[in-house]
Amino acid sequence: MSRRVLITGGTSGIGRAFVDTFVKNGDEVWFTFFQGTEKPEDVVAAYPNARMKFFPLNLGEYESVSALVKSLPAIPDVLIHNAGLGSKTVEKVATEPHLRDQALIQVNSIGTLWLNNLIAPEMVKRGSGKIILISSVGGGITQVPGFHHADGMSKAAIAFLGRILAADLAQTGVDVFTICPGATDTPMFNASTLNHLSESQKQGVVAALPKGRLIEPGEIAELGFFLASDAGRLLHGAVIDASMGLGVNPGLLQK
Repeated sequence: MSRRVLITGGTSGIGRAFVDTFVKNGDEVWFTFFQGTEKPEDVVAAYPNARMKFFPLNLGEYESVSALVKSLPAIPDVLIHNAGLGSKTVEKVATEPHLRDQALIQVNSIGTLWLNNLIAPEMVKRGSGKIILISSVGGGITQVPGFHHADGMSKAAIAFLGRILAADLAQTGVDVFTICPGATDTPMFNASTLNHLSESQKQGVVAALPKGRLIEPGEIAELGFFLASDAGRLLHGAVIDASMGLGVNPGLLQK
């Protein structure tokens, strides 16, 4: 049965992989993009016969979050909180260190909370829904040195939000899961960790990772797709270490 799936930050990285995965399953997919820097039309063009819609979203502004919810055709069956800033990508929206701290917490944590507060109660009223939050192994599971402290704090907040939501909604028809990816081959991770390195240095970093490779965005999307299924219900409330072992051995990531 086709579902209505809302994915925040759906134009690249893990978000784009989620879009691809659910569209290929025949679901109706709505995704958000950040105006001025992302091209949602390119995503839609890849699936000319799919049921897709895209919406602008700035998680740093409540008015934008509210406008998104008002624009949706209906309350989604699956909500995937994926959009966010990283230790390096935050520099695109804030120049001063204290403003970067503020942006990371605002966008990653508070903006996600705002959006969830507007959608989750409607899911509860309906009696069904799936909420998937994307955190990170750094902050959500453990601490990884060398990254922006506010980045890790914001991801820890997302993991806490996943736990408390799951506790509050345990006796409802709404399921909640949190995924904490490790070193994933995305523009965000590459910007924070690999892009400033020489080719040989990049190879060294990747070789030292668990399994000697980066995680593919599609692997995280496949995990999320399973969680959104009936079989995933058993994991309600889980904060999942999806890092191939980096969460139990964070020292393997040598920046």
